[in-house]
Amino acid sequence: MYGVMGTLIFHILLMTGFWIEELHFKIKTEKEETILLDFVLPPEKVDTPEPEKTQGNKNSTDQKNTYDQNMGSNRAVNDAMKKDKFFDASYKHDIEEAEKMVSNVNKQLSKKIPQTKKFEMPEAVTEGQNPDSIKNTIYSGKSNIHYFLENRFHVRLPIPVFLAKSGGSITVDIQVDRAGNVIKAEARSSNNLKDPMLPLYATQAAERTVFNSDQKAPSVQRGTITYRFVAQ
Repeated sequence: MYGVMGTLIFHILLMTGFWIEELHFKIKTEKEETILLDFVLPPEKVDTPEPEKTQGNKNSTDQKNTYDQNMGSNRAVNDAMKKDKFFDASYKHDIEEAEKMVSNVNKQLSKKIPQTKKFEMPEAVTEGQNPDSIKNTIYSGKSNIHYFLENRFHVRLPIPVFLAKSGGSITVDIQVDRAGNVIKAEARSSNNLKDPMLPLYATQAAERTVFNSDQKAPSVQRGTITYRFVAQ
């Protein structure tokens, strides 16, 4: 009896120990487990502005009104052109005349400018003469040439007066460099000339004129040459 009771008590104690150990293990496991909570924020709501229907409608209306106005103006002009005889006859005539004028101008501009003929003429030469004895007026019969270029005298002076078929006086403005060359000659306008070639004769003669060299003179010295033609 004592042996059975001892065995029974032993088993009771053993089972109690096992139960206590298992309970302790479960408590420890529950403490070690970590609870993770995932908090996800909901997406933010973005307010999308609604299109301004009023402005778009207003622009469309303005464009339509402008288009209607332009179309109305064009119709008015077309109607006026149909009703008014001016657009049928006079206006058309003026357009044709303008086109002809433009065509004629283009033809004139396309033509090559002919080279001016160089006329032969004698020359008065002063090489080897005393500068003090040289006069600025040269006579050729009743015709004469007079020039003015301060403190300068001619070295070579062409004489075109014998070319004239009728009389007249031409003054040519000249520009002379320090070497004595005429770098520019321009005849002044003259009225009542019976021979229209006189300005050309005078200009060519002035361009071929040579004066003495003077390094103290202005780089461009201005003067005049006057040709008095007598009919030959």
